[in-house]
Amino acid sequence: MRTNTLYLKLIGFLLIFSGLSSCLSEGSMQEIHKKPNILLIVADDLGYADLGCYGGDISTHHIDGLAKSGIRFSRFHTAPMCAPSRAMLLSGNDNHIAGMGLQSRVTEEFGYEGRLTERVASIPELLKEAGYFTCMAGKWHLGLDSLSNPHQWGFDRSYALLDGAGDHYSNRSVLSPGLSNYSEDGNKTSWKEGAYSTDFYTDKIIEYLEGNEESGLPFFVYAAYTSPHWPLQVEKTYWQKYRGRYDAGYDKLKEQRLESLKGAGMIPDDALLPPNHESVIPWDSLSSEQQKAEARKMELYAGMVDNLDYNVGRLLNHLKETGAYENTLIVFLSDNGAAYRDFINHKDYVFLRDFYTDGYEQMGMPNSYISYGPQWAEAGSSPFRYFKDYATQGGINTPMIISGPGVNQKNEIFHSFTSIQDLAPTFYALAGIAYPDSIHGRKLYPLKGASLLPVLEGKAEDIHDEDYVFALEHNHNAMLRKGKWKITSVNKPFDPVNFALYDLSRDLGEQKDLKASEPYIYEELLKEWDNFAKEIRLQTPPPRPEGKPLITK
Repeated sequence: MRTNTLYLKLIGFLLIFSGLSSCLSEGSMQEIHKKPNILLIVADDLGYADLGCYGGDISTHHIDGLAKSGIRFSRFHTAPMCAPSRAMLLSGNDNHIAGMGLQSRVTEEFGYEGRLTERVASIPELLKEAGYFTCMAGKWHLGLDSLSNPHQWGFDRSYALLDGAGDHYSNRSVLSPGLSNYSEDGNKTSWKEGAYSTDFYTDKIIEYLEGNEESGLPFFVYAAYTSPHWPLQVEKTYWQKYRGRYDAGYDKLKEQRLESLKGAGMIPDDALLPPNHESVIPWDSLSSEQQKAEARKMELYAGMVDNLDYNVGRLLNHLKETGAYENTLIVFLSDNGAAYRDFINHKDYVFLRDFYTDGYEQMGMPNSYISYGPQWAEAGSSPFRYFKDYATQGGINTPMIISGPGVNQKNEIFHSFTSIQDLAPTFYALAGIAYPDSIHGRKLYPLKGASLLPVLEGKAEDIHDEDYVFALEHNHNAMLRKGKWKITSVNKPFDPVNFALYDLSRDLGEQKDLKASEPYIYEELLKEWDNFAKEIRLQTPPPRPEGKPLITK
């Protein structure tokens, strides 16, 4: 009898314990389901002055709506090119520490591996472990091998262009004579011929979200669009509404945008335009036929931005229709400044002529390869100096908008310094995740950014104090910022002696070098640079694999 009594008591205890465990598990799941969703939208090579809510002239109704319900960031900083920005974005760390010291180089050297490294954890990796459904569609640009695939870095579902750029209508590579590299869920795939990139990536994201609906899990979506990156291709319905708008030329548009940015409150009223890059040919020196072709380039670009906005609207409408909108933090940004490259007219890319034309009548069509060049990029970067590639403000000061749960500021502008490294800490804080010292046996470098939640909640006017140092280097372009002071170098080969000193509180265009009049500030920032260079193990020039030429993409 005693044995039976003990047995029954044991069974009862196990049943009670099992019930408690079940309740705890159910409670934990309920907590997971309550966590905010995150939608991260990245435009490719979008200029600072393009969006309507920033003072631009392109129709961006849906993106502007996000700004009205949230915060525009006027001093948001990225890397000056695509791959290092994406490495910083997904890791919350420096591009060298993340492995993307130079986006066109793959080596075994620290910082120049050409892929995400085991020194960092990715946003989807940590959010997935915290119970999130994770998916992406669009540009990856963080490694081509199987271990570098988005599927290996925390994405449950992914449709990714692994290369740095792609044709917007086909599988044709716009960087080599072959085909682009596409992957779905870690498996090689081909482009759906004839589908338009921005439309198709949106289709994929909606497809992935629909597949997650029954689970009830919160989601992290990475919409990594390839628009408005060259080649400038888009349906006529989008660009024809801008016909004639840019006939006055790029010099005039740059001036107009300076004033409209002031009117939108994005820049100070006393901001001045810096001179154009030396490669820009004055508009008035062009023939009428050249001006006609140039104006069409900008019409096409505007059409691509217009279509991008349309697809942002599709995503937002899907969230509203499924009831997810009110619990979704939405972040929209550009990965770097406006792009200036024109590869079809570059001596190293003559093969493009075998597949594409830049003829006027075909401009914008699937067989067309058009870039809008440094001339229009100058207007896109107004009021800053230069554009993509450069560590000047024109290459790294880009638009960002945040809207959604926890954003208590409506239609506000945040003017203090922020960077792309701040987003990963923001997402972790939102999801209640503590960034680990290690993961899966990998020792991690600490995050470099800081959570933006205090700003979003209206509880802080700054995220970083005056002593915070933000620095970067890519392909010999280098900068370091501390408080209002910035040192910038754009000379090749890179040498610290070429750093110029600017006071960004008075000189957004980086025109007045103060290193002679502020020697103590200059020396202080140079010491900070030395510390940074040692930390990231900077190599200039970086190592080049034997027999492989450097081609920057």
